[in-house]
Amino acid sequence: MYAVSIIPSFATIRTKRAHPIRAMRAVVQRVASASVQVEGRTVSEIGPGLVVLVGLHESDSESDAEFMKVLNMRLFPNESTGRGWDQNVMQKKYEVLLVSQFTLYGFLKGNKPDFHVAMPPQKAKPFYASLVDRFKQSYNPDTIKDGVFGAMMKVSLVNDGPVTMQLDSQSPKNTNDGENS
Repeated sequence: MYAVSIIPSFATIRTKRAHPIRAMRAVVQRVASASVQVEGRTVSEIGPGLVVLVGLHESDSESDAEFMKVLNMRLFPNESTGRGWDQNVMQKKYEVLLVSQFTLYGFLKGNKPDFHVAMPPQKAKPFYASLVDRFKQSYNPDTIKDGVFGAMMKVSLVNDGPVTMQLDSQSPKNTNDGENS
């Protein structure tokens, strides 16, 4: 697999070996509100907090689930100190909406999407359920909501900021614990 990079100022094409991603992926969005509908019925909704789109790779394990530090991400301002990026969702007592999304591991093969590196549904469903349980055990269970695994969902949200972060469980940048500040 090769990645092609076009550098416009030099009008040259550079190729390099692309590194396949083998990690749980989360796209985290800070929201003012969000909801999930299935077949015209609202199945989950939250006020201020985080929407977390979760993509499971076929090689994910419990260590990947343990790495997902979404609840500790400091994506919210601290009104009492005036500092931005200072508080996490738990400190704010906000809610979290988890949505399984295998398409986070899709890529185009020609013009057609290919999802073969996503975890197969029969393995992904219990794995995703354990991830939801892990979130509930780590925080107030009443504040953790989720969609319906495998269903065609309509996810509505009001992005606050907008703030959107991507987190991969085994990304070299995310494995450095130099973020003690």
